[in-house]
Amino acid sequence: MKTNRRIAAFFIVTAGICALCATGCGSGQEESKMTSYTAGHEQGESASLFTVPQEQMSHVQVVPVEKSRLARVLRLTGAVTFNAFKTTPVFTAVSGPVHEILVTPGEVVTVGQPLLTINSPDYSQLRSAYIKARDTFQLADKNFARAQDLYTHHAIAERDLQQAESDRTQAQADLESSTDALKVLGFADPEALVKNPPSPQIPLRAPVAGEVVERLVGPGQLLQPGATQCFTISDTSSVWVLVNVYQSDLASVHTGDAVDITTDSYPEVFHGRISYISPAMDPNTRTLQARIVTDNPGRKLKNNMYVTALVQAGVIPDAVLVPDSAVLHDTENQPFVYVQSGSNQFARRLVTLGESNAGHTQITSGLKEGERVVGDGSLFLQFKNSLQH
Repeated sequence: MKTNRRIAAFFIVTAGICALCATGCGSGQEESKMTSYTAGHEQGESASLFTVPQEQMSHVQVVPVEKSRLARVLRLTGAVTFNAFKTTPVFTAVSGPVHEILVTPGEVVTVGQPLLTINSPDYSQLRSAYIKARDTFQLADKNFARAQDLYTHHAIAERDLQQAESDRTQAQADLESSTDALKVLGFADPEALVKNPPSPQIPLRAPVAGEVVERLVGPGQLLQPGATQCFTISDTSSVWVLVNVYQSDLASVHTGDAVDITTDSYPEVFHGRISYISPAMDPNTRTLQARIVTDNPGRKLKNNMYVTALVQAGVIPDAVLVPDSAVLHDTENQPFVYVQSGSNQFARRLVTLGESNAGHTQITSGLKEGERVVGDGSLFLQFKNSLQH
């Protein structure tokens, strides 16, 4: 009896599994029929027709395929960088440790504004040399004036006058040299140093006006004259946009072309022009780099920000056009449209896309002028198509 019960249970389980498999297979077939994307679906010119009930045709907009002029727009990707012609690295001309940082990145500075102070023995020596040269010249100038007076009254020989004149000339050369050394450091009036109390601290001044975009030193850091870059100052009212141009698009890109620049960060469009196209192609990306100079109102475009540059690249005279809404894609990303065959009959047809602009897409193959396709409502039609297959 136990054996018979086991056999009966085995047959019951087996029958259940078979029923589940049959149900699963059936549902899979039904599911595949519910979509117009299946591999077995007939494609191309001979795609099977399906019908939309007349009362539902109000959901479908049918438009004619037309030929028209289409502006060709190249969409180039790129990044923002500082305008190198308006960007200046700031170096120190003296050695010594940084005493205090006076500005921060993002701050706008004027010409001559102190950026930091340095405890510099070089500055102390230059200040001391100036004071000595100044006093020496003043004394030599007085001696020369006295010698001239004595020579006029025949009280000294001509040789003594010439010696006084030579001493004055040498003292003047030393004074001019020490004055120029201080002016290089940013002291327009070295005479004011004599009146101020002595100090080893010297300010590093901004050589140009602009925004401090980079700080490269910190307090206490030892600076080397002519070697240590302290800051980068840039006039960010205009920036560069560097874009990559593919080899196939080179004939459509020229120096001087107007460019519209967009970014995900802001809704407005920035305007610029192509100022330079690289003479050599990048062997890795097979692209040429083009440089666009653009105004930067509000300093919104930031360094290294990703942007899209739209370049007007001529006009396609007789482009076969459909609305952008007419083009759909299948699971293999193949573009297709719904073509009207009768008053309320439609068929899916694969097409090849060209340029797209101003709400219209060029069809390079798959459609002819005068045919009628579904524009708005193509997604509704796709749903109806899936129900009928």
